[in-house]
Amino acid sequence: MKLSVVIPAHDEEGCIASTLQLLFSTLQREGIDHEILVVNDHSKDGTGTILAGLQKAIPSLRYVSNHRAGGYGLAVRLGLETFTGDCAAVFMADASDDPEDLVRFYRTMVSDGVDCVFGSRFSKGGRTVDYPWVKLVLNRLANKFIQLVFGIGYNDTTNAFKLYSRRAIEGSRPFLSHHFNLTVELPLKCLVRGYTYSVVPNSWTNRKTGESKLKIKEMGSRYLFIVIYCLLEKWLSRGDYAGDKVIFNESPHRDRLAKDAK
Repeated sequence: MKLSVVIPAHDEEGCIASTLQLLFSTLQREGIDHEILVVNDHSKDGTGTILAGLQKAIPSLRYVSNHRAGGYGLAVRLGLETFTGDCAAVFMADASDDPEDLVRFYRTMVSDGVDCVFGSRFSKGGRTVDYPWVKLVLNRLANKFIQLVFGIGYNDTTNAFKLYSRRAIEGSRPFLSHHFNLTVELPLKCLVRGYTYSVVPNSWTNRKTGESKLKIKEMGSRYLFIVIYCLLEKWLSRGDYAGDKVIFNESPHRDRLAKDAK
C-alpha cells in the first residue's frame, strides 16, 4: 500500500529541509512505498528554492505550487487532489509531527484494516512538548465541545496530523474549508459518513524556527462554522452515506479497547 505524505508549506525555509530529510530517511528505513508531496503555499522566502534543490537527494519528493488563494486548507486540498498513493497523511512542515508516529499510523491502518488513523496527543502514551499554554487551554475546550456535541470518545479532533485512505478522502468530498478549519472538517466528515478508524497516541513538538501560521483570533468562527455544518449533516443525512459501521479502536498498546460507535 503506497503512502502519500501531504505537507503544506508557507515560508518554512528554516525547517523544511530537515523535516523532509528525516521523514524520507525514516520511511526509507522502514521500507514503506511512499511519495512526499509538498504544496508550496505562496512562500515569499527561500522555501521553493530549497524544495527544488532537495529533489535529487530525496527521490520520492514531489512539490507543487498552490496557484489558488493562499491558505492552509486550500493548500492541503490541492495535495489531496493530486496525491498518487492509496492513503494520504497530512503532515506539518515545521517538524511538530514525528515521522516515527507516521510509521505507526501506517502500520495500524494496514493491520486494523481501517479507513482512517487518528492520533491523540492527550491519551496514554501521547505527549506535547512546549505547547503554548493559551493554545493548550483553547485546544482542550474546543475538543471537549466536539466530543460532547458529536458524542464521541476521541479527544484530539483538531490536530491536523492524521492518516486517511483514498476511499475516505473521496467519500468525504466536497471540502469547504480554506484555512486551518480543514483540520476539523476532514475527521468529522469521516466520522459522520461512517468510515472506520483507529486511534493511537502520538507526540507534538512546538516549532523551533519560523512563526505559527495558525491565528487564533481569525479561526474561532471558522472552526465553529465547520463543526455546525458537520453536525447538521450528522443530524439530517439519516445514514445516507456509504461508509461501513464505524469501528473506534483506541489502542495505545495495540489492544482493542473500544466499542463500536454509531
